[in-house]
Amino acid sequence: MKTEDLEIRRQAERVLGGIDVLANNAGVAWQEPFLDITLEHWDQVLDINLRGMFLVAQAVARRMVARGRGGAIVNMSSTNAFEGEAGYAHYNASKGAITMLTRTMATELGQHGIRVNALCPGKIFTPLQGEAEDPEYTARYEREKIPLGRSGTVEEVAAAYAFLASDEATFITGEMLVVDGGQLAM
Repeated sequence: MKTEDLEIRRQAERVLGGIDVLANNAGVAWQEPFLDITLEHWDQVLDINLRGMFLVAQAVARRMVARGRGGAIVNMSSTNAFEGEAGYAHYNASKGAITMLTRTMATELGQHGIRVNALCPGKIFTPLQGEAEDPEYTARYEREKIPLGRSGTVEEVAAAYAFLASDEATFITGEMLVVDGGQLAM
């Protein structure tokens, strides 16, 4: 780390008091049959979805441990960690790995007062997804695969993040909170 970057970080920690919560969210996905996935595409998905989250979580956890006040880390996983979706082998593998990384982090960091959990959203409507997806496909998917009959919203995912980061969740660690309208229950 450059000297000027280190000084900026120290000033930020003095003013703001350090990091209490990490909302660890990074991810890419695209549909691609298993037999067609290139090593380049495999590495790209795993580098962003898993390696990137690992590096950020490790850097933040080191600061939390050094500060000695605990904290909360909430990793973004997916319902794809629990059931494979055809055409997404690289994405599914990365999200499955995040669930195990989360559990391992919770086991190791609990002694420092750091809680580590993951969110596992199902089908969430985003403006980008709304532009790209066929409305008929979406309606059929929601009707046939989601007991609540609709996609989730980004606000619902944010509320789950906020809960896991809050003082209301101080005895929750190593858990995967599924936010999917009942999708995995089917």
